[in-house]
Amino acid sequence: MKQALIVWGGWDGHEPRQTAEIMAEALTAEGFGVEVATCLDAYKDEAKLKGLDLIINNWTMGKIEADQATPLLNAVRSGVGFGGIHGGMGDAFREHTEYQFMCGGQWVAHPGGLRPYRVNIGPTPDPVTAGLEDFDVESEQYYMHVDPINTVLATTIFPDYDNVVMPVTWKKMYGAGRVFYCSLGHSASVLAMPPVLTMVTRGLKWAAKAE
Repeated sequence: MKQALIVWGGWDGHEPRQTAEIMAEALTAEGFGVEVATCLDAYKDEAKLKGLDLIINNWTMGKIEADQATPLLNAVRSGVGFGGIHGGMGDAFREHTEYQFMCGGQWVAHPGGLRPYRVNIGPTPDPVTAGLEDFDVESEQYYMHVDPINTVLATTIFPDYDNVVMPVTWKKMYGAGRVFYCSLGHSASVLAMPPVLTMVTRGLKWAAKAE
């Protein structure tokens, strides 16, 4: 049985408990054993982390200490999967550059706040997005700094910023670890949308080598 750890907390506006519950339920349905923690000290036990298949960080903003971050980074480098959504992964620990390198991106802004926009599947065909079609969502549209080595699986367009095409979903490697990220998931209702939850569940399974 694949084993996953979800650590949730930080800014409550992103509904970290509710979104963690949705991801835990989805992974349990896929045959995972899921542990949920509400303290970053869950990252201190490097040996335990290295025995997992997947770690999900769901902690917007906040500060991670060296004795929490180092075991987490080492575990992912060693081959443990890492994944997450929205600010819980992509806007956590703003001062920790190496964490951002692991994630493959960092939130910059969400112009216009909650607004309707389209998510475009592609450009890279992938089992994570197979069979999904472009869809509309009303939520925060994340403008991010992104790593050019990411394999981009879905994008969105910012019409007010010269129609820049911004990655929404990607996967990458960090050492031997598979990393998956999706910038959707501002609220539990957005994460629960069928195309979003399908993409996230598949991406997390890929990160855990359970695809």
